[in-house]
Amino acid sequence: MKVVYQTCCGVDVHKSFLVATIIKTTSGIEPSYQKKRFSTFNNSILQFKDWLLKNHCRDVCMESTGKYWVPVFNLLEDEINVTIANPKWVKAVKGNKDDVKDSKWIGDLFRLGLVPG
Repeated sequence: MKVVYQTCCGVDVHKSFLVATIIKTTSGIEPSYQKKRFSTFNNSILQFKDWLLKNHCRDVCMESTGKYWVPVFNLLEDEINVTIANPKWVKAVKGNKDDVKDSKWIGDLFRLGLVPG
């Protein structure tokens, strides 16, 4: 499959925290992964934004579950390209679900252009 985003991030957002996985494809098709967890307080979301920018990541995809994604989107949108994904497009395979795996799964689908925007 063709890599659409060389560097991108998948985000799994919850009420009190988010888990993010930055995916970098440098040579070939085998990506590297960097995972980190942040709270959903504004100062922590801004730390998340700084982390993205320090890693040259300007393309982010997150699931639109509930209302928890809204403050994250609002604080990122001025400098980061944020794609909000319908949960049915990024649903993880049953039995393979946790927050870190979810953010990686969302990022992998997004990296390959498999998430409709």
